Amino acid sequence: MRRELFTADHEAFRELVRTFVGKEIEPHYRRWEEQGAADREVWRKAGRAGLLGMDVPAEYGGGGDSDYLHHVIVSEELGRAGVHAPALSLHNEIAGLYLRELTTPEQRSRWLPGFCTGELVTAVAITEPDAGSDVARLKCRAERRGDRYVISGQKTFVTNGALADLLLVAVRTGGGLSVIAVESGTPGLARGRGLDKIGMRAMDTVELFFDEVEVPAANLIGREDRGAAYLMRTLRTERMMIAVSALATAERVLEQTIEHCRTRQVFGLPVGGHQHNRFLLAELATAVAVARAFTDRCAAEQAAGRLEAEEAAMAKWWNTELCQKVADRCLQLHGGYGVVRDFPVARAFVDTRAQTIYGGTTEIMKELIGHTLI
Repeated sequence: MRRELFTADHEAFRELVRTFVGKEIEPHYRRWEEQGAADREVWRKAGRAGLLGMDVPAEYGGGGDSDYLHHVIVSEELGRAGVHAPALSLHNEIAGLYLRELTTPEQRSRWLPGFCTGELVTAVAITEPDAGSDVARLKCRAERRGDRYVISGQKTFVTNGALADLLLVAVRTGGGLSVIAVESGTPGLARGRGLDKIGMRAMDTVELFFDEVEVPAANLIGREDRGAAYLMRTLRTERMMIAVSALATAERVLEQTIEHCRTRQVFGLPVGGHQHNRFLLAELATAVAVARAFTDRCAAEQAAGRLEAEEAAMAKWWNTELCQKVADRCLQLHGGYGVVRDFPVARAFVDTRAQTIYGGTTEIMKELIGHTLI
């Protein structure tokens, strides 16, 4: 089914992203998995290629184009390639939303130029050991002392945390939650070990420790105690980002599996020549096609500023669970080859498992949707 979401200019940008992924990411990805993080230089290369800050005003070195669909294309191409590092979408869409829309002119002048060149890598630190999807349980605290905030507490599952030059940290302040920017090298900030994940191993994910970390009050993002509202706003964007990536991954894994089922012989027939397998492929192809129609509609609504939180939750829940199902069934159709790491389906099987958890678990998505119905 032909997609109607993108223009010729969008497709030219897609070719740029696809070329960058093929040249600057895929050849190095296995090594990055082994070392637990992408090379720092790839961020600078992404900046030079125009893949960072596409919607940042040109006066700060960005692309100056607010078209949300550029973000969709980046997420899709990374998903199709089965790569999750460097976490360009997190940098552009989530951290970028804070830095574009909630900062002062002084803050934008300080941070956005490096954000666009890749000299300043960002991370968002929300989750804590005892608080994940339930942000009301966050305990990391910032106390105002004169013209400074003093931060104490711990964060975990911080993507980009090892490389980040600027951490956007959700903290508890006097009357609620706030978001404060903490720059790398600030005394009292310590980064823990890289978490030994089963998948997405090239995406650096760490713990952070804040021991009386003093930062200027000028590093407050937005208004004090308004952080909960900011988090809810960015979570909608993050959930669409995850949904887009998950569906692109599912589509690519299914395409590769169909090709395998055409060529691999078993009992005198191609794998796809057996009725049970054809039925399974038909079920997966139909589910992916239906998800594509809904996801493209959600992307169009997000681009127009009309997407509702529950619609983003639907897309995130459905696509991540579907991606997990597609990876599982397609691995089975690959037989023994499905557990060999050189086969994309094997990587997808372990990498996609986390997608039903981060950005809000499937169960939380169902709660959000359910509350809009009753």
